[in-house]
Amino acid sequence: MSTSRGPVNFSTNEECGLLIEGFDTPPAVMMTHNPPYYSSLIESAGYSKAKDLFAYQMFEGELSERVRDIARRIEDRMDIRFRLFNKRDFNGEVERFKMIYNSAWSDNWGFVPMTDEEINVMAESLKMVIDPRLIQFAETSDGRTVGFILGLPDLNVIFKKLNGRLFPFGIIRLLLEKHKVGRARVLAMGILPEFRKKGIDAVLYHRAYDAGVNVGYRWGEFSWVLEDNELMTKAAEAMGAKAYKTWRIYDKGIS
Repeated sequence: MSTSRGPVNFSTNEECGLLIEGFDTPPAVMMTHNPPYYSSLIESAGYSKAKDLFAYQMFEGELSERVRDIARRIEDRMDIRFRLFNKRDFNGEVERFKMIYNSAWSDNWGFVPMTDEEINVMAESLKMVIDPRLIQFAETSDGRTVGFILGLPDLNVIFKKLNGRLFPFGIIRLLLEKHKVGRARVLAMGILPEFRKKGIDAVLYHRAYDAGVNVGYRWGEFSWVLEDNELMTKAAEAMGAKAYKTWRIYDKGIS
């Protein structure tokens, strides 16, 4: 071991990064928050920047007609069908997610493949709170799943009202209000390598945006995105989203 890296919660598949820009707004669900002075403490201990992570935000009505038209034309000409998450086939949908995730993310900086057990635990922890309308799959005509986009209601809106207390009655309020928060976070999108640069990402973004707005979501965050992931940063900007928060992961050489 030659490098100490962090802050990271076990791996980059979980919460990670120190907030260095965007302190004026609350964190979205499953994103970190900290006081501004933390960065100076970490840097004074000999740590330096390894990588920055961005969050993009978008409000209802900010998707341009040009982007809509492009997404529709792409969808019309490709032999790919798009559908919502089927909660009645929850275990099957999780298996389809597994087939894509590690392959789609394998080239990302700092990526550690998720085990089946990790994915199963994550899926079970989110089962009660997911909104199937925020999750889309892309499939070929023969039924092969080749891409997905995964969004969640921003449950932090409810957690704040509950002062972080789920029991004994907070969990009931969480389940009753989870579809009424008006805010969502897109936390992952993956497309198999051989199906990239075909416009599937644009269609997934467009469909997820429309599905969310149609059921009452008025604000969304797409996070996190590596600073040098040009494919994703350009896609977010083309949609009309704007970078509004930055997290930093630090490295320090150790002997």
